[in-house]
Amino acid sequence: MLELFRVVLVYGVRGTVQAVVALRCVEENMQVTDFDIPGLKLFAPRHIGDERGYFAETFRADVFSQHSSLDFVQDNESLSAKAGTIRGLHFQSEPHVQGKLVRCTAGALFDVAVDIRVGSPTFAQWVGEILTPANGKQLWVPPGFAHGFCSLEPSTVISYKVTGYYNAECDKGLAWDDPAIGIAWPDIADPSTLSAKDRIQPRLADLPVYFRS
Repeated sequence: MLELFRVVLVYGVRGTVQAVVALRCVEENMQVTDFDIPGLKLFAPRHIGDERGYFAETFRADVFSQHSSLDFVQDNESLSAKAGTIRGLHFQSEPHVQGKLVRCTAGALFDVAVDIRVGSPTFAQWVGEILTPANGKQLWVPPGFAHGFCSLEPSTVISYKVTGYYNAECDKGLAWDDPAIGIAWPDIADPSTLSAKDRIQPRLADLPVYFRS
């Protein structure tokens, strides 16, 4: 869709061939995959490599804007020293919602997003992806979803862009192991690594309505 739209705009202009080729390269350099749960996206930058290593465009605003109207305001990063560390599930409510574009820059992690939009056909359904520096995958978690992850290796670093600043009053959570959701966490997931806050997060049945589809 992006390629076709841009080709129409540049068609007939001097340098059309070069413009079309460049835009095709943009599409080839960033693979975007949809899930059965609407709103979630998986971005996978192409690694262009040789014997020295590789180069990748990890983010392009023109590509991302075709999939969301939100803009990023901040980049965050956290280190999980121990394999099996669980963080989540987290989200921010109105009026300070957050979308997150998540990737792993060291180690490996199992990343999860849960649909908490009341009235959504996929309410309480979840998606899980393994993110590593080698695969370069990035999970887009829009507002209306709870997010969490489990580190799969020691010294795992998660890096993510957010569309809103942190707000303590809107900082909410959901129990990571709620059986009504049934996330298939990896065997290495260690509940003893949960923060004090995440040990007492409510289950979905007790969660107020923060989002509607």
